Amino acid sequence: MLIPMLSVSAQEMKVAGPDGKLQVTVSNHWGGVYYSVDYNGKTMLEHSPLGMQTNIGDFTKDLSVTSHVTRPIEKTYRQDRIKASEIHYQANELIFTVENASKQKMYITFRVSNNDIAFRYTLERIGETGSVVVKDEATAFSFPEQTTTFLTPQSDAMIGWKRTKPSYEEEYVADAPMTRISHYGHGFTFPCLFKIGDDGWVLLSETDVDSRYCGSRLSDVKEGSVYKLEFPMPEENNGNGTVEPAFALPGSTPWRTITVGETLKPIVETTVMWDVVEPRYEPSCDYRMGRGTWSWILWQDGSINYDDQVKYIDLAAAMGYEYVLVDNWWDTNIGYERMEQLVKHAQSKGVDVFLWHSSSGYWNDIEQGPVHLMDNPIQRKKQMKWLQKLGVKGVKIDFFGGDKQETMRLYEAILSDANEYGLMVIFHGCTLPRGWERMYPNYVGSEAVLASENLIFGQHACDMEAYNATLHPFIRNTVGCMEFGGVFLNKRMNRGNDGGTTRRTTDVFQLATAVLFQNPIQNFALAPNNLQDAPQVCLDFMKEVPTEWDEVRYIDGYPGKYVVLARRHGEKWYVAAVNAGKETLKLNADLSFLGEKVVSWYADDKNLQPQMQEKKLKAGKPTQLVIAPQGGIVLVTE
Repeated sequence: MLIPMLSVSAQEMKVAGPDGKLQVTVSNHWGGVYYSVDYNGKTMLEHSPLGMQTNIGDFTKDLSVTSHVTRPIEKTYRQDRIKASEIHYQANELIFTVENASKQKMYITFRVSNNDIAFRYTLERIGETGSVVVKDEATAFSFPEQTTTFLTPQSDAMIGWKRTKPSYEEEYVADAPMTRISHYGHGFTFPCLFKIGDDGWVLLSETDVDSRYCGSRLSDVKEGSVYKLEFPMPEENNGNGTVEPAFALPGSTPWRTITVGETLKPIVETTVMWDVVEPRYEPSCDYRMGRGTWSWILWQDGSINYDDQVKYIDLAAAMGYEYVLVDNWWDTNIGYERMEQLVKHAQSKGVDVFLWHSSSGYWNDIEQGPVHLMDNPIQRKKQMKWLQKLGVKGVKIDFFGGDKQETMRLYEAILSDANEYGLMVIFHGCTLPRGWERMYPNYVGSEAVLASENLIFGQHACDMEAYNATLHPFIRNTVGCMEFGGVFLNKRMNRGNDGGTTRRTTDVFQLATAVLFQNPIQNFALAPNNLQDAPQVCLDFMKEVPTEWDEVRYIDGYPGKYVVLARRHGEKWYVAAVNAGKETLKLNADLSFLGEKVVSWYADDKNLQPQMQEKKLKAGKPTQLVIAPQGGIVLVTE
């Protein structure tokens, strides 16, 4: 039901979530429009500006609110490839109209559920004008002074290996003051986590970003506590493409999302990035999720040859996995003709194939092949037709160059074309997914994180592995699937398990990350030698762990220190916990939702070796978890 209310003279409008705890207050004063956020009577965001400057009008100043309507929103939907399969979304929606000094109208929409806020701007046609260029957004987030931050910086453009950054692969700093300036001076990438003293937590991100807009980020702090929305840097994509997004009228910006809670539970369990978007097209076939092996992560470029790929196909078959990923240089080291033979061999073993491609183009210096295919619609479709004929099931596409609208168009074009040829798509060296699991049915993962390859490249990443693993379930992975490529059972990060960097975490820690990190296609970092040298208890676990989940539950944790969460696959629950600290962690975890079930209990023994015991949980009593430093625990119900 729409409830119209004239508000020419009103200075404030309020909209709350269904349970009344989360409240947004919109005010019109000083010639601008502002919003603030309270949860359970505590301030989470102070007066923060709204609006945007466009080539057809300025909607940041001399604004007046002329009317508003409110209505309840409710929908139930089923979604694969995310943290939950059945979602019931309930919210209250406020849509209000603002006019600028020229009497041009803009509509601002807020949707408020019990713990989530999504808001966006909408413009209609203005006279004969049917398109708009957004020059800047006034959108900002003003935090209380006691706030600390958990953020990762936006990198310089056109730096790093072969000038491929930014690619969302920078390090997080936990519990930093708001005065801390980002490492490169360009602000921070989404998602962004904030702790509001002892009052609660706020997670900021955005969703519904496609070819009609750019990806955005947060500025460095301004005026002590204000973070402003920023568009891409001009240098991204080698300077190609505008930083100012444009869309047809009528049209809307992406949704900016705010998740709020007194604990981290709403942060971990939020589905707002999918609640407010809709599918862009129908799947052309039934896409099958699953597990895979890939040689490159440990055996690197030298393994991209026919014989080594056979070994990894045989490993996938031995583990009961659905896929093998063949990484860069296959076009020259194996060749197109022999690739046909390799795919047939894989299929004879019950294993399907993903093939790597460069995104290619004019924005980096990549040589790894195949190149110059995915950025050109003619060559892309020709290549995808060949892949479909071969029976290849998916592509991993690497080395994108930024967040400009031009790049978002390329992501969407690749996904759309791939669907026409029955191909799933993994993005690597890329941006954050922004609602894409729901928008694109063949999208199955993005890296957009300091992922497993960095454990090979330097010891620092190994030393920081546990710390980073306790961040991702609360930040990066909570807003979208994360193609991390982990679970190492090699202790040394090289082909022979006898050199290179050294893994600091235990084997059970590695098993736990298979549950903690969510992605519907998981290419694990197992190696053929693990069939002989890894503990059998670990192999047995890895043969059974799923990659699709029906539910997630936050149990305990603190970003950068430890995490305990549970995921459900069908009737079976997996509880995973890891400890990033230097001391043994003892927790009394509330696992009452499991009842008096018998569980397979995976833990580190006193020698930090993996063991599994069957235990029966006691109803009505907390379950004690004792987790070794850089160790883990996994519980699996029968």
